[in-house]
Amino acid sequence: MQRNTKQQLEDERREILRRYRGLLRVCHRSKDKSDRLKIRQAFEMAADAHKDLRRKSGEPYIYHPIAVAKIAAEELGLDTTSIVCALLHDTVEDTEVTLTDIEKRFGKKVRMIIDGLTKISGFSDYGSNTSDQAENFRKMLLTLSDDVRVILIKLADRLHNMRTLDHMAREKQLKISSETLFLYAPLAHRLGLYNIKTELEDLSLKYKDPDTYNDIVNKLQKTQAVRTRFINQFTLPIRRALDQLGIQYEIKSRTKSIYSIWNKIVKKGVPFEEIYDVFAIRVILNSTPELEKADCWRVYSIVTDYYQPSPDRLRDWISIPKSSGYEALHTTVMSPTGKWVEVQIRSVRMDDLAEKGYAAHWKYKDAPESPESKLDRWLGQIREVLEAPNENAIDFIDNFKLSLFSEEIYVFTPTGDLKTLPVGATALDFAFAIHSQIGHQCIGAKVNYKLVPLSHKLRSGDQVEILTSKKQRPKEDWLNIVITASARQKIKNALKEEKKQIAEEGREMLKRRFSNMRVDWTSNNIDEMVRHFDTESSIELYYRIAKGNIELKKLRDFIVDNGKLRLLKPGEDASEKGVEVGEEKSIDKGSGATPQKGETLLIGDEKQKVEYTLAMCCSPIPGDEVFGFITVSEGIKIHRTNCPNAQELMSKYAYRVIKARWSKKELVQFEVGLKFSGIDDVGIVQNITNIISTDMNVNMRAISFEANDGIFQGRVIVLVHDTDHLSSLVDKLKAVEGVLTVDRIDSEFN
Repeated sequence: MQRNTKQQLEDERREILRRYRGLLRVCHRSKDKSDRLKIRQAFEMAADAHKDLRRKSGEPYIYHPIAVAKIAAEELGLDTTSIVCALLHDTVEDTEVTLTDIEKRFGKKVRMIIDGLTKISGFSDYGSNTSDQAENFRKMLLTLSDDVRVILIKLADRLHNMRTLDHMAREKQLKISSETLFLYAPLAHRLGLYNIKTELEDLSLKYKDPDTYNDIVNKLQKTQAVRTRFINQFTLPIRRALDQLGIQYEIKSRTKSIYSIWNKIVKKGVPFEEIYDVFAIRVILNSTPELEKADCWRVYSIVTDYYQPSPDRLRDWISIPKSSGYEALHTTVMSPTGKWVEVQIRSVRMDDLAEKGYAAHWKYKDAPESPESKLDRWLGQIREVLEAPNENAIDFIDNFKLSLFSEEIYVFTPTGDLKTLPVGATALDFAFAIHSQIGHQCIGAKVNYKLVPLSHKLRSGDQVEILTSKKQRPKEDWLNIVITASARQKIKNALKEEKKQIAEEGREMLKRRFSNMRVDWTSNNIDEMVRHFDTESSIELYYRIAKGNIELKKLRDFIVDNGKLRLLKPGEDASEKGVEVGEEKSIDKGSGATPQKGETLLIGDEKQKVEYTLAMCCSPIPGDEVFGFITVSEGIKIHRTNCPNAQELMSKYAYRVIKARWSKKELVQFEVGLKFSGIDDVGIVQNITNIISTDMNVNMRAISFEANDGIFQGRVIVLVHDTDHLSSLVDKLKAVEGVLTVDRIDSEFN
């Protein structure tokens, strides 16, 4: 047995060295001896620090940092400093190595990046409305303006964790996948890392909804041969024309990601077979920087000579690149078989930037409009969010996500200056994009010389003039008008400043009242007031006093004892103590729904039967994979793991998510919504209702049908026992002649 253990350790040592050599082979930007020495020193420090640690799979932990470093070097093309940091990224968090140790060995820059990658140790505040994960996101993102490599290495770390998620418990898989979809995938997209973004999304879907994921994978595999033949035939005349002109090129096909296909099926309500853009054709030109723009338009002309383009589907991201740095010409053309095909045209340089985004910015640092300068512009736009003082971590994440838009519009000032804004931006967003003061005093705008309100949504090409007034002040409802993170933050800051001024008035009012009552002005007495009136802070207390929500003329339930303010004890009469008894204006805190008792769910690690309610957003039933969520005022809510809100709940409030599973089936009925469509024909409604009521003996709560141009659509709320019961009903309905689709809906008639 001892020999076997020794042999296993020796085999692992060889495997570690093999993986390390594999890392060195892909470190294309670390060729000289000093770079190799730094990487070796980082590897040795990491290997020694992690020598006693193992992953959930049982493998030596050092496999993970080596893999992250390899992703950073090979897939992101990062530099030596990034590779060193990737190797060391978990040492401070998981081992005895300190930031001081790292600084002594590798310098201040490596220390700063490692600090950004290290989670907050010992942070736990389950009584607050923030979560550990939100605080960790916040800390990581705050380093973004210092060095973008922190985020790039973190994305490499998350990618490898997602690739090795098989060994984690089911609830961990769901939480990590939700976090990934909620923040990491959009962040990768915003930084131009499209390959990494795609893989993160696909892997998240794989673990959140494995059945759907496998179904799409199988359909893609079955149609692969047909797609290949079609692509070869479609590109043949384009290849011949390019060869004749002597243009150096490469043609690739790109299959739409599994997650994107799923997203389209869900949002557009179309089956897999009706998605026309399952793939795209990519033409990559070997052009010099000064000729690449002209060459791309030249190829566009060749493509549209053979195939009719859709005038609404031309996207010119060469003249005006995306803020992520993405450059290309996109057009959608009609093939001879009647299918729309997207063709993407770009140079080798553009392709490199499209694949690696800002990670490739060092390679093209001297370009006239380098990705680095675009990154600096974007960081400037969101700096108010990154540097917001004392902001709740979850609000911080929500605001930051607002800056991760995939689509943009281009709007002009009256003098012709170009401003880039996200799709859906309003005139008020534009005002704040020009200057904070203009935003604060904005009363309206002229768009293309026509007067419009603050909430007017802008479109690409609009010319906007902002109208201001010195009397104008930001208002609370402005937060419902703007969509950019920068504008939201500026409005919040202005409202906070105004609230502080009002609170100062309330503070003086309370101070005078304390003086009249001979109450000492101490933090203990103020804290007693804060607790009694259930305010978040002393500022909130002062604000409510100034607004008249708390009456100070008479303070009920309080007594003054030697300058100290204290609450009355049960049975104690304040009037006998010489203190006036009065009333306070209370704020309605809202009432929670009464939880219903349930006997079909086991909740928590100890599988207890406790009170819960079923979430209306997804209407779970026995057989669904579910989880429990501890709400603030309504007890435990049960959600399906594929609920529309699950991703946000698991990523932002992971500490309030608990295990839940259905116990033995009982004859309890649950409401479920179904929608169906098909060919309108005489008797179709009767056939469907007969299946539901007569054949399946299922009760209906509500039903509706509507027909238009020979197509009908219907919705019904039925009472079923579990997923098996529901599946039988769906199968029966699909068998009705004329019925084409039957799908479950998340809530009543949504």
